Amino acid sequence: MTHIAWEKPENAPEEVVQGGIQWKYLIGLIALFIGIGYLILQGTVSGARYFISVDELLSGDYVGKTVRISGAVIGESIRYDPQNLIIDFNIANIPTETKDLARTLYEAVHDPNATRLAVHVRNQVKPDLLQNEAQAILTGKLGADGVFYATEVLLKCPSRYEEVAPNQAIADPMAGK
Repeated sequence: MTHIAWEKPENAPEEVVQGGIQWKYLIGLIALFIGIGYLILQGTVSGARYFISVDELLSGDYVGKTVRISGAVIGESIRYDPQNLIIDFNIANIPTETKDLARTLYEAVHDPNATRLAVHVRNQVKPDLLQNEAQAILTGKLGADGVFYATEVLLKCPSRYEEVAPNQAIADPMAGK
């Protein structure tokens, strides 16, 4: 019969024989987890905001950098050239956090002290929602001339998307029968 026995080799490293983890592997794993944690944190912080306000754009160092901004469309400033597909309009600053978007947009458009920004859009048909007091979310670059050159336009008109309160919901047609 075969007999198997475990014996300690004479030249084996001490930490491997004792069943311990080598310190260099432990330190490497810790460094790896710290690096992954740092990358996750940076990605979360930088992507946490969907857009910045007009005030933040103009007070920061954003000239020539692609950013996403938001503002209230000033209806009387809208100019559209259908032959060349050029849209020019102005937006007014709105705060990034608001509870009543419709009221905030109205106040921004009618406030003469609100920061305003000229917007230029090329090669786009004028959207139906581009109207007074619509919220414009624009992606593009701020030019050295102070004009925002938008490449992407998203518009939200709060009056068209008002929430229906539960007591205003359609009544059940079978309720009276």
